Amino acid sequence: MDIVIAGCGDLGIETGLRFAAEGHRVVGLRRRGELVPLPLVGRSVDLRHEVAPIDPATDVVVVALAAGSRDVDEYRATYVDGLRNVLDGIDASGSDPRVIVVSSTAVYDVDDGSTVTEATPAVASTPTAGVLLETEALLRSRVPDAVLARLSGVYGPGRERLIDQVRSGSARLAPGVSPHTNRIHRDDAAAALVHLATLDEPAPTYLVTDDEPARLDDVYAFLAAELGVPELPRAEAAEASGRQGAGDKRLSNALLRSTGWAPRFPSFREGYRAVIAGEGTRHP
Repeated sequence: MDIVIAGCGDLGIETGLRFAAEGHRVVGLRRRGELVPLPLVGRSVDLRHEVAPIDPATDVVVVALAAGSRDVDEYRATYVDGLRNVLDGIDASGSDPRVIVVSSTAVYDVDDGSTVTEATPAVASTPTAGVLLETEALLRSRVPDAVLARLSGVYGPGRERLIDQVRSGSARLAPGVSPHTNRIHRDDAAAALVHLATLDEPAPTYLVTDDEPARLDDVYAFLAAELGVPELPRAEAAEASGRQGAGDKRLSNALLRSTGWAPRFPSFREGYRAVIAGEGTRHP
């Protein structure tokens, strides 16, 4: 197959390398095409402002855009304008590829610890999540049969924020019961995107997350033990209330698992152990 990765950053590169390992031709689009590693073919294009160059023979387009900041205007330029320029490129090419678009489970405004599935209404509670829903609406209006992959918090080589917080001493346990957090190792996310390209009749939307939603404090405590860091202090109630959280929800990957996909790292324990051990490659 001929594959295009639109937004060939960390996740896009890992996805493209997996397609290439299966013998497919992969073109990666990003602002600096020279950063796309072989055997992928890199093309320089700023999808915020330029229509994507899509070959007529393209079979699959994976859109894995990533904003450089949480500024709302930057978000809209990256996700809405970027997707529109990819779709315009597909239309101009005359190709009819399967389109797989990466979004986020941040579109679920759930804070009571309940289980979230693909059937849960997506109601954004933040301006940036609202932009993601705007992007998803654009996708549905232009390509009704596209596949939407809503990813939970991606971690992996180079995505080590929680590890850095524990190592630096800035991590704080919640003053009470901490909310649930949901994660997916980058490699498992990439494997899921490749898998979705092979399904005969995919569903419109999949949650891409590991098997085990976990309390954030449990993740912190595990990392502290693995890193040999002393017991973490608890935050003051006023400090905790001032933080902007991501709600409290438990994501289910049952639908994705029912298609035959299974994570190599079923929980944060296996995944973070691999990151701490230096397994995997950090992509530019």
